[in-house]
Amino acid sequence: MIVVTGGAGFIGSALVHGLNQKGIKDIWVVDDIDHLEKQKNLDALTYSRCVGKADFLREVVKLPACSAILHMGACSSTTETDEAYLRENNFEYTRSLAEFCLKKDVRYIYASSAATYGAGENGYSDDESLLETLAPLNLYGASKQWFDLWAKEVGALKTIVGLKYFNVFGPNEYHKEDMQSMVRKGFLQVRDKGTLNLFKSYKSGYDDGGQERDFLYVRDAVAMTLFFLEHKDIGGIFNVGSGRARNWNDLASAVFQVMNKKMNVKYIEMPESIRNQYQYHTCAEMEKIRAAGYAETITSLEEGISDYVKNYLIPDKHLE
Repeated sequence: MIVVTGGAGFIGSALVHGLNQKGIKDIWVVDDIDHLEKQKNLDALTYSRCVGKADFLREVVKLPACSAILHMGACSSTTETDEAYLRENNFEYTRSLAEFCLKKDVRYIYASSAATYGAGENGYSDDESLLETLAPLNLYGASKQWFDLWAKEVGALKTIVGLKYFNVFGPNEYHKEDMQSMVRKGFLQVRDKGTLNLFKSYKSGYDDGGQERDFLYVRDAVAMTLFFLEHKDIGGIFNVGSGRARNWNDLASAVFQVMNKKMNVKYIEMPESIRNQYQYHTCAEMEKIRAAGYAETITSLEEGISDYVKNYLIPDKHLE
């Protein structure tokens, strides 16, 4: 049996889908179904039980023959300001499951985040010896960093795996509201108004809409995650990205192209509340995961957007 926490969420439900594709159906989905779209994420998937977080934490000590926990459950809002809430949900929860897995010899793969890299002034290397040099720009990133540092301190990274997901987009993110990818937001804006809004730049060297991200299609995020489920001898922290920085204008162009619409971007003011926390460039260093044996071709931004828009957004579908 495999546990997927946050299993009704974006990457979590995509992982359940990926496990189903491999013929694995004995899965516990841990999530609180607090949104209609979360239920839709699960409707076409096969799993043995869906349990809320609180009940799961009470029952985790007596899990039946659990072989792995894929821990995707967390608060993923980069604008969350409640430190106590983030400490409980992103650090304490993650640590309690890690301690259980280490004690019971259960494979443990958890979601860290590219937000731990902050402005990238110290690079985007997933070398664990550099963890202490990273400076997250927001509390969300800091909460992920807290656990990475704890795992290193206690020596857990020899056996568990932390994955630093970069800008993942794709089907089943519809419940994330303001935290949805710009692909989905842009699709809706173009469909409904014919324009797509991007932030102006407030940093020299970057044009409006020229801020850069490492965009990754969710299918690749799933493939990289399940690689570590299949290779249980590998431990450590690994980047999960494309290894290529693309800008928001590239993303907008791909959305307009696949929708057969003329490019029409409006550059808007960035809220002052996030200007000092905004990343202008992210790009995953992928040498470490490649050296570990991951050899799959990574989907390009244009290919991912085309599949997402044509096969999921236009027909309004979830993974099935």
